[in-house]
Amino acid sequence: MIRITDSIGLDEREIEENFVRSAGPGGQNVNKLATAVQLRFDVRHSPSLPPDVRARLERLAGRRLTNEGVLIIIAQRHRTQERNRQEVRERLADLIRRAAEPPKRRHPTKPTAASKRRRIETKTRRARLKRLRRTMPTED
Repeated sequence: MIRITDSIGLDEREIEENFVRSAGPGGQNVNKLATAVQLRFDVRHSPSLPPDVRARLERLAGRRLTNEGVLIIIAQRHRTQERNRQEVRERLADLIRRAAEPPKRRHPTKPTAASKRRRIETKTRRARLKRLRRTMPTED
Protein backbone atom coordinates (compact mmCIF):
# COMPACT_ATOMS: atom_id res chain seq x y z
CA MET A 1 0.00 0.00 0.00
CA ILE A 2 1.40 3.38 -1.05
CA ARG A 3 0.17 6.11 1.30
CA ILE A 4 -0.61 9.35 -0.55
CA THR A 5 -2.69 11.33 1.97
CA ASP A 6 -4.45 10.42 5.21
CA SER A 7 -7.51 9.28 3.27
CA ILE A 8 -5.96 8.06 -0.01
CA GLY A 9 -3.73 5.03 -0.43
CA LEU A 10 -2.86 3.14 -3.64
CA ASP A 11 -2.58 -0.62 -3.86
CA GLU A 12 0.74 -1.74 -5.40
CA ARG A 13 -1.21 -3.85 -7.93
CA GLU A 14 -2.78 -0.71 -9.45
CA ILE A 15 0.65 0.47 -10.63
CA GLU A 16 2.44 -1.11 -13.56
CA GLU A 17 6.17 -0.40 -13.98
CA ASN A 18 8.19 -1.16 -17.09
CA PHE A 19 11.95 -0.77 -17.28
CA VAL A 20 13.31 0.55 -20.56
CA ARG A 21 16.60 1.90 -21.85
CA SER A 22 17.25 5.57 -21.15
CA ALA A 23 17.67 8.02 -23.98
CA GLY A 24 20.48 10.51 -24.37
CA PRO A 25 24.17 10.40 -23.49
CA GLY A 26 25.65 7.87 -21.11
CA GLY A 27 27.87 5.68 -23.25
CA GLN A 28 28.09 1.97 -22.64
CA ASN A 29 26.00 2.08 -19.45
CA VAL A 30 22.99 3.47 -21.32
CA ASN A 31 23.32 0.88 -24.10
CA LYS A 32 23.31 -2.21 -21.92
CA LEU A 33 21.08 -1.35 -18.91
CA ALA A 34 17.35 -0.65 -18.74
CA THR A 35 17.43 2.04 -16.05
CA ALA A 36 14.53 4.26 -17.17
CA VAL A 37 11.17 3.54 -15.53
CA GLN A 38 7.79 3.92 -17.20
CA LEU A 39 4.93 3.93 -14.68
CA ARG A 40 1.37 3.28 -15.83
CA PHE A 41 -1.61 4.01 -13.56
CA ASP A 42 -5.24 3.54 -14.68
CA VAL A 43 -6.86 6.70 -13.30
CA ARG A 44 -10.39 6.03 -14.61
CA HIS A 45 -10.69 2.53 -13.14
CA SER A 46 -8.81 3.00 -9.86
CA PRO A 47 -10.91 2.01 -6.83
CA SER A 48 -8.56 3.99 -4.55
CA LEU A 49 -9.48 7.43 -5.88
CA PRO A 50 -12.65 9.33 -4.94
CA PRO A 51 -14.58 10.66 -8.00
CA ASP A 52 -13.70 14.33 -7.39
CA VAL A 53 -9.98 13.55 -7.03
CA ARG A 54 -10.13 11.38 -10.16
CA ALA A 55 -11.65 14.25 -12.19
CA ARG A 56 -9.06 16.77 -10.95
CA LEU A 57 -6.22 14.28 -11.59
CA GLU A 58 -7.38 13.80 -15.19
CA ARG A 59 -7.26 17.57 -15.71
CA LEU A 60 -3.84 17.90 -14.03
CA ALA A 61 -2.31 14.99 -15.97
CA GLY A 62 -2.73 16.75 -19.33
CA ARG A 63 -0.75 15.04 -22.10
CA ARG A 64 0.46 12.30 -19.77
CA LEU A 65 -3.05 10.77 -19.80
CA THR A 66 -3.96 8.43 -22.66
CA ASN A 67 -7.41 8.33 -24.29
CA GLU A 68 -8.18 5.25 -22.18
CA GLY A 69 -7.49 7.17 -18.96
CA VAL A 70 -4.09 5.64 -18.20
CA LEU A 71 -1.53 8.01 -16.67
CA ILE A 72 2.03 7.45 -17.95
CA ILE A 73 5.01 8.91 -16.10
CA ILE A 74 8.60 8.29 -17.22
CA ALA A 75 11.75 8.84 -15.13
CA GLN A 76 15.24 8.50 -16.60
CA ARG A 77 17.23 11.18 -14.81
CA HIS A 78 19.22 8.84 -12.54
CA ARG A 79 21.72 6.14 -13.45
CA THR A 80 20.11 3.43 -11.33
CA GLN A 81 16.81 1.71 -11.85
CA GLU A 82 15.91 1.98 -8.16
CA ARG A 83 16.40 5.78 -8.02
CA ASN A 84 14.29 6.25 -11.17
CA ARG A 85 11.63 3.94 -9.72
CA GLN A 86 11.57 5.98 -6.51
CA GLU A 87 11.33 9.25 -8.46
CA VAL A 88 8.46 8.06 -10.66
CA ARG A 89 6.47 6.96 -7.60
CA GLU A 90 7.11 10.29 -5.86
CA ARG A 91 5.91 12.16 -8.94
CA LEU A 92 2.72 10.07 -9.05
CA ALA A 93 2.10 10.67 -5.34
CA ASP A 94 2.72 14.41 -5.77
CA LEU A 95 0.28 14.59 -8.68
CA ILE A 96 -2.42 12.77 -6.69
CA ARG A 97 -1.76 14.99 -3.64
CA ARG A 98 -2.25 18.09 -5.79
CA ALA A 99 -5.48 16.60 -7.21
CA ALA A 100 -6.71 15.76 -3.70
CA GLU A 101 -6.58 19.43 -2.68
CA PRO A 102 -9.99 20.97 -3.38
CA PRO A 103 -9.78 24.20 -5.39
CA LYS A 104 -10.28 27.44 -3.51
CA ARG A 105 -13.71 28.97 -3.96
CA ARG A 106 -13.76 32.27 -5.76
CA HIS A 107 -15.47 35.06 -3.86
CA PRO A 108 -16.86 37.56 -6.36
CA THR A 109 -15.74 41.13 -5.75
CA LYS A 110 -17.04 44.45 -6.99
CA PRO A 111 -14.86 47.12 -8.58
CA THR A 112 -14.17 50.09 -6.33
CA ALA A 113 -15.60 53.52 -7.11
CA ALA A 114 -12.08 54.84 -7.79
CA SER A 115 -11.33 52.06 -10.29
CA LYS A 116 -14.65 52.75 -12.10
CA ARG A 117 -13.78 56.45 -12.26
CA ARG A 118 -10.27 55.74 -13.61
CA ARG A 119 -11.71 53.44 -16.27
CA ILE A 120 -14.19 56.06 -17.47
CA GLU A 121 -11.50 58.79 -17.48
CA THR A 122 -9.21 56.60 -19.58
CA LYS A 123 -12.02 55.88 -22.05
CA THR A 124 -12.87 59.60 -22.28
CA ARG A 125 -9.22 60.55 -22.85
CA ARG A 126 -8.86 57.90 -25.55
CA ALA A 127 -12.08 59.01 -27.29
CA ARG A 128 -10.91 62.64 -27.25
CA LEU A 129 -7.57 61.62 -28.81
CA LYS A 130 -9.32 59.68 -31.56
CA ARG A 131 -11.71 62.57 -32.22
CA LEU A 132 -8.72 64.90 -32.69
CA ARG A 133 -7.22 62.56 -35.29
CA ARG A 134 -10.29 62.70 -37.51
CA THR A 135 -10.04 64.78 -40.67
CA MET A 136 -12.31 67.76 -40.76
CA PRO A 137 -14.28 68.44 -43.93
CA THR A 138 -12.81 71.38 -45.84
CA GLU A 139 -14.99 74.33 -46.84
CA ASP A 140 -14.34 75.55 -50.36
